[in-house]
Formats: sequence, structure tokens, C-alpha cells
Amino acid sequence: MSRPGHVTSGRYAPPVPRTTTAVTSADGSRLYAEIHGPDGAPAVVLAHGWTCSTAFWAPVVRDLAADHKVVLYDQRGHGRSPAVRAAAHSTRALADDLVAVLEATLETGERAVVGGHSMGGMTIMAAAGRPELRSRAAAALLCSTGSSELAAESRVFPLRSPQGRRRAHRLLLHSRAPLGPVSPVTRWALRYATMGAGATREQIEACARIVHACPTGVRAHWGRVLAGLELTGEVARLELPTAVVSGTADRLTPVAHARRLASVLPDCRGVTELPGLGHMTPIEDPDAVGGRLRELVRDHLTTPGTTPRGRRPEQDERPEKKEKTA
Repeated sequence: MSRPGHVTSGRYAPPVPRTTTAVTSADGSRLYAEIHGPDGAPAVVLAHGWTCSTAFWAPVVRDLAADHKVVLYDQRGHGRSPAVRAAAHSTRALADDLVAVLEATLETGERAVVGGHSMGGMTIMAAAGRPELRSRAAAALLCSTGSSELAAESRVFPLRSPQGRRRAHRLLLHSRAPLGPVSPVTRWALRYATMGAGATREQIEACARIVHACPTGVRAHWGRVLAGLELTGEVARLELPTAVVSGTADRLTPVAHARRLASVLPDCRGVTELPGLGHMTPIEDPDAVGGRLRELVRDHLTTPGTTPRGRRPEQDERPEKKEKTA
């Protein structure tokens, strides 16, 4: 019997949602979505990245759901969202899916802070011009992501030649090679490509289970979309207050992407660079990612001087984290 596509105990195991729902996107694709936390609390909607699933956000959700309504969904073909035909993989489809989730899971007049990791951040960028996003989203967090030139600027293969790097990373993104079972060798490879040197055994195992559960065809179809990604124009239309988070040791979307996003965003609320962390920042440092989401909620969803429902004021007195904000 195969192991589940996520760990089942500890901080990185996905919590049980308050409710689940099926969302229908513009082209009829079905998406799995779940809602955590108290009804009526400030809302946060999170989109995961390439080869991941709702389980990826587990440690962030465990914190936020104490006093936030947290909506998660599986990108098409990932997790419990069914696979779609090859032609149905595009940045337009990503935007359609996010809009559909917002409309299906938020109440009339309800707004949310939207957060995306990696391809989830690209999803928010792709939807920048959609009126539904502008009416539903109060602020955004772009986490470990970029808008273009992913194959040219990745550092998984540290080749000197830009052309060589581009070709090698395109092959990686396009690959249909099966990852096989999670093993010491595949854990090492995953940590090298996607995480910082300080990642714990539990963090590596959590990421490996999730990534290995992604079907090879889904991985390849979305990898082709990422290889040709060009969303810089859309970033310039993302007029929401937007914060950016990046790990300084990210090989997939190096920190230069975060700095470039900050230079293009109309209303950038700062870049948080997390020293020594890799691409999987919501698992490598869920406190930092959750903290930025809380700040966006505080500044753009809640009335100054009030405490979100279910949270005691003393809970906001957190130790200051050592992180660089550019």
C-alpha cells in the first residue's frame, strides 16, 4: 500500500478542514477546495505551487486558522483536483481558477488577503487584471515566485553559460521522469533543489511526500507553462497592496526575482528576504510567512484597534524575527 501524499502527524500534517467544497472553473474544470477556521473571521485565500497541494500550507494554516477563515484549493491536476486535457494548462486557466475559488468560498461582499507560493504567486499575477480579483482581494502576498525568465535564472544547475542553464532548466521543467518512492537519494535531491541547508528532516519529508504525489503528466504540463512564463505586464497591473517573501538560498526562483517584482509592483509593501532559506519558505519558515499574512490582514482587512475574532491581544506579542526587509 502506497503512503499518502503528505505526512500524517506533527506540525506539517494537514489539519482537518471545517468544510470542503467542489468549485467549477470557467472551462468546467473541477477544483477541490477546503475552508478552515471560524466563520466570520478575516479571510485568507492561499494558492500552492507547482507539484504541491493544499497539504503544503499545513503549518501556516495551523497558525492562521485559530482566528482567520483560511481557504485552500488544489490547482488543477494537483492533489484532489482532477487532471485536465493538455490544452487546459495556461496562466489564463490559473487566473480563472483563482477567481472561481474566490467567488465560491467568500460570502457576498467579503474580501480576503490572497497569498500564493511559487506557481500560486504566478496565479495571483495572472489574475491581476480581473475585476473579480480587485473586488475580492484586499491585499496579496507573493512568496518564492517570479514573473518571467525562470529557466534562465534558476540555479539548480549552476552552469556558467546562460544558454546552458536555460536548456538544462527547460529539460527539468518539461521532464516526465517518474520520481519514484521517497528515499534517501530523492530526499537529498529535493532538499538540494528546493530547500535551504538548514531544512530539518521533518520539513524535507513533508515536502518530499507532497512533491512525489504529483502525477508526472501534470508536472510536465505545468512545467511547460512555467518554462515559457511571461507575466511582467500583469505584475504592473496588480494594484493591490502586495508584500513579497523570498529565501536567499532559493535555487528555483532566486531572490533576484523578488527584487524585480518589487520594482514593478504598483503598491509593493516590502520584500522580506529570509536568510539561508530555499524555495519552500511556507514549510521552511511558516512563522515568517504566516506573520506577513497576518500583517496584511491587520493593515487591510481589520479595523485599527480591534483584534480578529478568537485571538487574544497578548498573542500578538511575538518575538521579533531576524529577517532582512529590503
